[in-house]
Amino acid sequence: MIDLTITEALEKLKSREISATELTHAYLERIEKYGADLNCYITTTPERALADAAASDARYAAGNPLPLDGIPIAMKDLFATHGIRTTAASRMLENFVPQYESTVSQKFIDAGTVLLGKANLDEFAMGTFSKTSFFGAPINPWQMERKLTAGGSSGGTTSAVASGLAIGGTGTDTGGSIRFPASITGLVGMKPTYGLCSRWGCVAFASSLDTPGPIARTVDDAALLLSAMAGHDPKDSTSADAGFHAHTPLSPILGDGKKLRIGIIKEFADVEISPDMKRIFDARVADLKSLGADVVEVSIPNILDALAAYYIIAPAEASSNLARYDGMRYGLRVDGTDLIDTYKKTRAAGFGTEVQRRMIIGTAVLSSESYEVYFMQAARVRRMIADSFNAAFEQCDLILCPAGAGTAMPLDSDLTPLEYYALDLFTVAMNLAGVPACSVPAGIAENGLPLGMQVVGRRFDDMRVMQLAKHIEQFAGVDNRPTKIMGK
Repeated sequence: MIDLTITEALEKLKSREISATELTHAYLERIEKYGADLNCYITTTPERALADAAASDARYAAGNPLPLDGIPIAMKDLFATHGIRTTAASRMLENFVPQYESTVSQKFIDAGTVLLGKANLDEFAMGTFSKTSFFGAPINPWQMERKLTAGGSSGGTTSAVASGLAIGGTGTDTGGSIRFPASITGLVGMKPTYGLCSRWGCVAFASSLDTPGPIARTVDDAALLLSAMAGHDPKDSTSADAGFHAHTPLSPILGDGKKLRIGIIKEFADVEISPDMKRIFDARVADLKSLGADVVEVSIPNILDALAAYYIIAPAEASSNLARYDGMRYGLRVDGTDLIDTYKKTRAAGFGTEVQRRMIIGTAVLSSESYEVYFMQAARVRRMIADSFNAAFEQCDLILCPAGAGTAMPLDSDLTPLEYYALDLFTVAMNLAGVPACSVPAGIAENGLPLGMQVVGRRFDDMRVMQLAKHIEQFAGVDNRPTKIMGK
């Protein structure tokens, strides 16, 4: 049962070939067997999962199942879950138990999913390898003995889904935190249009960039999850009055005389990528041409400045958002000699090195001396990048680019903070512009590890993005069954 996709599992559940309880037991047994080695969950919820499954079975028996009834998922531990510990992978919130439910997790409850647990991540979603987690880094199940990164910040969810410790899951994408980990674990990771999925009840990193989205093994599965997640939320002032309702399997967007203009970003041509990534990218572009796609070169003139702009804007917003963790209302408290000393000791003990670094950078760029020089300049670059995407989409329908420069790296890679930041080069611009982007498995490198490429679209063109991603998925034919990946 572990190798079933969401689409396949729903068919078997509806035909009563399997029960939700049987399916959930299969995942719980696998979590028991491999969970500690992969470290993909911070908190597991077996009792809740079995209760959810029993409720699903009752609805199937009554003939009124919900859209995703009985589907066992991993919830990134950034989404508040009522009565279940929500840590953001930080010591600051190590024992925090919310008394409310995030909009996204509530939507999955309403769709009938089964909650297996809360997935590991980078602390407050700040990182690239999920190494900043207070609970240790999750492991990539591909070539597990090599201890490779599952990516960040949604590395716990990608590790769980790729290894068969969940059938699908949620992530958040602030600068590539869904797409990069999906690309190096052979999964589909969808960053929706900003505002399509509510941020309410999701622990904030950078409010104008944070984007909840789905992680799954196939594009059809990701579309099903996104259909459950999306929708307007009056509790989120940035929530868009738009929805996403996919009828799977997704219909083809190319072939049978259908034409599409696909853009390739000129400015990425000189960015160094691995020979495998170049070979696979070129092969998939040729495949799309064979279906009748017209490939054109487009320009995003400031896209190589996106990384610098992102690492000014994101820390600035993080500095503001994380100011609430002061030891006064909830979370960790370390008493000092006075109020200011309590603040200092609480934050020194509660936040890890990377979170502290970004808060300091963010506070500095928001200072009166630096605000105009750094923050406002970054905001102007952001506006220019968004305008450039709009101009590019006058020349093409969708854009293709790599999701990363190469395959998964060892967790003990000796990279500087700046080298970690540079790994986001192919992903951050889409967050700055708020456009949808989907990472999809594009092929296998010579070292046996997966590589992903991105499909990027206009705002709220999420459906077409996923339709083109499905063509790439079909051409690539990457076998991402958990038992194939882990050999067991």
